[in-house]
Amino acid sequence: MEVIKEFDNLLISIVTPVHNCEAYISSTIKSVQEQTYTNWELFLIDDCSTDNSVSLIERIQANDARIHLIRNEKNSGPALTRNKGIEAASGEFITFLDGDDIWLPTFLETSLKTCLENKYEFVFSSYKRCDEELQPLLSDFIVPEKVDYYQLLKACPIPCLTAFIDTRRIGKVYMPVMNKRQDWGLWLAILKKVDYAYGIKEPLAVYRMRKDSVSRSKRKLIPYVWKIYRKVEGFGTVKSSYYFFHWAFNGFKKYYVNR
Repeated sequence: MEVIKEFDNLLISIVTPVHNCEAYISSTIKSVQEQTYTNWELFLIDDCSTDNSVSLIERIQANDARIHLIRNEKNSGPALTRNKGIEAASGEFITFLDGDDIWLPTFLETSLKTCLENKYEFVFSSYKRCDEELQPLLSDFIVPEKVDYYQLLKACPIPCLTAFIDTRRIGKVYMPVMNKRQDWGLWLAILKKVDYAYGIKEPLAVYRMRKDSVSRSKRKLIPYVWKIYRKVEGFGTVKSSYYFFHWAFNGFKKYYVNR
């Protein structure tokens, strides 16, 4: 893909929470540095790591002025940590990448071009599902062409590692403060502002499916999903139960049928 030189003045802010990512953080940062679109700033927010994550980041940061390290004074969890990155971001676009995942080289370029050419405010792309050693584990997850607020209530096909948001048109929106599913809460908030989030069929990222990942255990996610419906969206019990049933069914298909 040809680099979008006429749009080089558009800055993309990348928000990466870090907590004990020593084994993966270097490859994550490298995947950002290898992007074909180069006008970006990367905010790595360390949430009190006890391993060598910070020292690795500082070593890489010393040779790349686009990389910024922010350190939490106390362990704050993923929502507040990501929100700190959103607050620091100065780009026209914001996107997210966890400290153990990676992007393919054209992720930023393709996402930006899709937004600009179609006048989309919110896009997301398909991704590869690999194990901790980046070996294929499940088939590629191919996202739908678009999703609206009500569809998103039934299932969340928008992965945090490929969401790409035009802040010029949407503004800054922050994640609800909860330990899991805070990204889903953010997407729901954005889809109250715009009609659709649009999917890019091409896989542009690699999701590292770690053995200890909570997102792979639907049982462990249940209280957070229920909190989204009841506390974040303010639904009653019947309405929450309706959407919860759809979420459970779609989650089963995602991990056990679409393999």
